[in-house]
Amino acid sequence: MPPFVGAIDQGTTSSRFIIFDTQGAPVAQHQIEFKQIYPHPGWHEHDPAELVSSVQTCIDEAVKDFEKKGHKKEDIKAVGLTNQRETTLVWDTETGEPLHNAIVWPDTRMSGLVRELKKRKGADELQDICGLPISTYPSSVKLLWLLQNDDKVKKAYEAGRLSFGTPDTWLLYNLTGGKGKGVFVSDSTNASRTMFMSLKDLDYNKKVLDFFGIDRSKINLPKIVPSSSKSAYGSLASGALKGVPITGCLGDQSAALVGQQGFTPGAAKNTYGTGCFLLYNVGESPVISKNGLLGTIGYDFREFQDSKPVYALEGSIAVAGSAVKFLTNNLGLAPDSAGISALAETVPNNGGCVFVTAFSGLFAPYWIDDAKGTIFGVTQYTQKGHIARATLEATCFQTKAILDAMEKDSGKTLAQLAVDGGMSNSDLCMQTQADIIDIPVDRPQMRETTALGAAMAAGLAVGVWKSFDELKKLNQEGRTLFKPDVNTKKAQAMYTMWQRGVQMCQGWVVEEEAIEEDLKKATEVSSV
Repeated sequence: MPPFVGAIDQGTTSSRFIIFDTQGAPVAQHQIEFKQIYPHPGWHEHDPAELVSSVQTCIDEAVKDFEKKGHKKEDIKAVGLTNQRETTLVWDTETGEPLHNAIVWPDTRMSGLVRELKKRKGADELQDICGLPISTYPSSVKLLWLLQNDDKVKKAYEAGRLSFGTPDTWLLYNLTGGKGKGVFVSDSTNASRTMFMSLKDLDYNKKVLDFFGIDRSKINLPKIVPSSSKSAYGSLASGALKGVPITGCLGDQSAALVGQQGFTPGAAKNTYGTGCFLLYNVGESPVISKNGLLGTIGYDFREFQDSKPVYALEGSIAVAGSAVKFLTNNLGLAPDSAGISALAETVPNNGGCVFVTAFSGLFAPYWIDDAKGTIFGVTQYTQKGHIARATLEATCFQTKAILDAMEKDSGKTLAQLAVDGGMSNSDLCMQTQADIIDIPVDRPQMRETTALGAAMAAGLAVGVWKSFDELKKLNQEGRTLFKPDVNTKKAQAMYTMWQRGVQMCQGWVVEEEAIEEDLKKATEVSSV
């Protein structure tokens, strides 16, 4: 029987497990949404135990489906993992118990801390080492906030019992046995999102750790390993696939780059998920952006045919699909995401509305921490359809800003953009994207490219696929090409309005903090 490869896809709002055949087609799968915890405005957390249990359930249920279709689970030769990045977990090294809820990547509780860190000596030197600027986004700042604000975390750190990791590390540790048995590693694509790793050396950098005040003797940091490996990740310790090796691991956006076969310099993909992330392959040497982008690891297949790590420039948009969910869940404008796209199609344009979806500030290329979500141009003419359309356009405008920055950094103009993720299901959104960036947008029929990328990494390690040429043949049928179909001047005028909105949405967080401080002082004075 031909082999199959499983892929764990642990995202921001759900976990899933997909079993792929050698053609890259999904054969069986299971998905579970898990609880989103918002303790305060701007805070976003996950239950660490639920992340693990949701993945375990997905594996078992997908295998049941696989066997019902007449297949044997013994033919699943390996499992790959892909995961939400930057999300920060801490646990007690001795007990294996989590010490705090996971702080999720778009959380902005660290805004004040970020402003303090930017004033520290050496702050402007970090990006040249790790590729990331200081912001609320990377794991480093989340860990520092925990060390400063949570007593359990502080005590574990001082006692030398604190383990730190992103979701890949936490899942691998638990899925391979947990306390005393679990593998404690992170692949380089995930490690590159912490700020602690040198892009050139693929190891933790003392200068960066010292800047954040992290003492290596007091904290357990995972070993950094390649994205595809026969032995680095161990095997599943329980469940339907007990004993099956885990042989691949990639952060979700790197997995999507691999799943879209972005193996040559100049290739780019954009994933429209909870956030939106554009990765651009820059080859075997890191490029440090001068225009608001991130330097990162694209993928790291060092163990495969003596390959070298491949680097990427990344533009990260904090809010994309989550803005659509905001319209459905918070405002009730439609029952689901497809309904928002249909609602947007009821009007010919945005009616003068611009929605800067800065729920977590603005990420690349702006890096504005003190912005908040703001709708401009609302009049009595405004309808629900205009708001829906402006929401879809917000991600498209930010993608253009990222592409403009990438052109400046790379000196090259992108010829075509490969896309995937939930929002890419909307034909209107993808046509709007093509119109705004003025290049074709290429959408695959099978859009689970993030999970496919994890499966590719795992399959390479065990010989399911034996070359990059084989991988390039996967998932090529039924692709749709959206070509620009609007006057260039009109598209530029729309983008100019967006840029005005970006300038006008700033300052909210700082002003709110100042108001709260004034109220606190006034209360203290009145009580004297």
